[in-house]
Amino acid sequence: MIRVMATGVFDIIHLGHIHYLTESKKLGDELVVVVARDSTAIKNGKRPIFDEESRMAIVSQLKPVDRAVLGHEGDMFQTVRELRPDVITLGYDQKFDPETIRVKCHEMGLHTEVVRISGFNASKYRGSSDVRKRLLEVIEGGI
Repeated sequence: MIRVMATGVFDIIHLGHIHYLTESKKLGDELVVVVARDSTAIKNGKRPIFDEESRMAIVSQLKPVDRAVLGHEGDMFQTVRELRPDVITLGYDQKFDPETIRVKCHEMGLHTEVVRISGFNASKYRGSSDVRKRLLEVIEGGI
């Protein structure tokens, strides 16, 4: 069985998230999605609208997802140690370096493949930032 691990904040679910998770699922038999903790999201400059438990509950209901878990605070590789994924997928806009992740996994005795998933170009709302911007435009425009 090939276990794939995808990660993210997953605050406002949009087509880019669905693309990321659908493409990730194609790489294995089981897709485990790690939802970032509120504290981790905030530390990385995000201000989630939904709390971590709500985000995890929403993600766990998405069709490609076999299991959703909350990430660990502080050491992101603790979750990797626990899940022991065969593949880790990165979203097109995630700032992680694939080679750094590969090396760290190898140091833990894992031969994990790291794959960057392409962006979703079929919508002008490619990411949560685009959705937030549009929501603000609608609110400010009164439409």
